[in-house]
Amino acid sequence: MPDSANQKSIFRFGLYELEGATGDLRKDGQARPRVQGQPLEVLLHLLAHPGDVVTREELRLLLWPADTFVDYDHNLNTAVNKLRDALSDSAENPRFIQTIPRRGYRFIASVEVLGESASRFAESKLKAGLGAETPASVSSEKRNFALSDPDDLPDAPRGVVQILFSLIQVMYLCFYFISLARLRWVEPLLSQRVLHPKWLFALLLVTALIGIPVRLYLLSAAIFGYRGLPLKFLRLFPFVLPLDALWALAPFLLVDEIGVGLALAVTAALLYVPFSQRSLLLMGEGNPKRVGNF
Repeated sequence: MPDSANQKSIFRFGLYELEGATGDLRKDGQARPRVQGQPLEVLLHLLAHPGDVVTREELRLLLWPADTFVDYDHNLNTAVNKLRDALSDSAENPRFIQTIPRRGYRFIASVEVLGESASRFAESKLKAGLGAETPASVSSEKRNFALSDPDDLPDAPRGVVQILFSLIQVMYLCFYFISLARLRWVEPLLSQRVLHPKWLFALLLVTALIGIPVRLYLLSAAIFGYRGLPLKFLRLFPFVLPLDALWALAPFLLVDEIGVGLALAVTAALLYVPFSQRSLLLMGEGNPKRVGNF
């Protein structure tokens, strides 16, 4: 069982706060479902050893006496999965509980431990090789200045995320195909509007040819529910952002039909779309019912 010091402590990590004595969990001051039983015991033990590998054998001895006959591997996995659900965490992209294959688990976020009389900080003691072991793990305290953090966003149903994300990919595919289909009209239009039309024409052609396979991949990933899609999109985001920013100017290819004002308005809206894709996947990533999916 957890020692009495842990039970009398209050733990803070990321946006969460846990009362060891009761299992009461709060996120950003808002009450969450209480953590109880074996999941609470596991969490308290991990919080008492932030940054250290806690072996499965150590947890087995914590949860079950030596003479207890139980399928502890299955029960331990169940307890850890319940913890990840409670913390909106992911095994593939952990912010709190990292799985160490064939060994155990490690709590990777910074932990503040408040005792009865004083407070102290138990910072994560991440070893130099930890970054090489877990390139995807990021402390929940490390937040983006401008971009949305997963903890800032509400959870969204998986189906809603799938539909909206897929529609965005279809929209970009339409841009690419229509522009390529109208190439013989695009080049004269660019010649009338810009100083170096050939360079811009070549850029439009190359980015459309690059964008088509990228969008087809993202569309199929959304439709079929690829595991780890949010993480893959976050890695693609630095490359997708300039591509989408360039194609936000696509309405100006129709400026003679829609006018400059409407072209500006649509361009301004399209500049937000790459960020909306990112937020959509992070909202789906927060759904505790998915495992490695969105």
